[in-house]
Amino acid sequence: MPDLLQGFLQDLETTRHSTEVWQLLVGLGRQVQLPCVDFISASSFRDWKKTLFIRTSYDSSWLHSANTDPELQRWSYFRDHAMNYLTPVMIGLEFIDEYRHIPHKRIEVLRLAAEHGIRAGFSIPLRQNAPPQAALITFAGDHSRRRMQAIVRAHGWTLNTAAIMGHQRYLFHFNQEFTERNRITDKQLELLELIGGGLQDKAIAAKLGVSISAVRQRMKTLMQNTQASSRAELAALAMCLGVLPDPFNRPGLDGAEVLVEMDNAGTRVGCRATD
Repeated sequence: MPDLLQGFLQDLETTRHSTEVWQLLVGLGRQVQLPCVDFISASSFRDWKKTLFIRTSYDSSWLHSANTDPELQRWSYFRDHAMNYLTPVMIGLEFIDEYRHIPHKRIEVLRLAAEHGIRAGFSIPLRQNAPPQAALITFAGDHSRRRMQAIVRAHGWTLNTAAIMGHQRYLFHFNQEFTERNRITDKQLELLELIGGGLQDKAIAAKLGVSISAVRQRMKTLMQNTQASSRAELAALAMCLGVLPDPFNRPGLDGAEVLVEMDNAGTRVGCRATD
C-alpha cells in the first residue's frame, strides 16, 4: 500500500466529524497537486434534484450564473456519469474529446473552469445503498492533459481508494450530525424512536406520560424540522440515524441462519450462526 494512502486511512479512522473527513480529502488533493476538490451527493439514484450536499475546496461562485440556465442544469459530470457508471473518469477541458456527449453550452463552462485553474481532473463515482445514494468526488487542478495523466498513473489508485473510504466515513458522520443540523431535541429523538417502533399516538402518550395532543404537537414540529411528510418517513429516519436497530443485523438473534456459498461445490448450505 502506498505510504500516502496508508497515512490517509490511519487519519481517517480517528475522525469524529464530517468536516475532518473533508479536510483530509482536500489535504490529499493538495499533496498530489490537485487542490480543487468537489464532493457532491444526492439522496436518490433516480432523482438528481434531491441533492444532499455540495462541497468545494475553492470559491465556486462563478458557477452560479451558469447553473441558472435550464439547459446547463440538466447536464453535469455528476448526472451524466456518476449516476450511471462506476468507473472513474478524466474530466475538464483537456479531456473534452473523451466525453460521450456534452452540450455546447457546457463546453463554455469548461473553458470558464480552465480560466479558474480547473483544466483537468479525476472524478470517482460513489455508491451508498441504505438508503440508495449516488455521489462523486473530483480532484482537479491547472494541468495539461499529459501532466494529469502522469498524476493519475502515480496516484490514481490512492485517490480512488481514498474517495471510496472517505465517502463512507463522511456519510457516517453526516448522518450522525443530522439531529444537530436540524435542531432535533432529546424529546423529539425519543418520539422518533417510539414512532419507528410502530407505536400509535395513544400508546406513545401513555409511554411518555403526556397528552395525545402534546404528542401530535411534538410530531408536527419533528416533521417540520426533518421535512418528513409521514410516519413512515419518520420511521425510516429513525433507522438511518441508528435509533432503531438494522433489521438485517439485530442483536440477540441467537441461532440466526447464515448462508454459506461454496464456489465449485455446487451447493448452498444454510447453517445456524454460533458465537
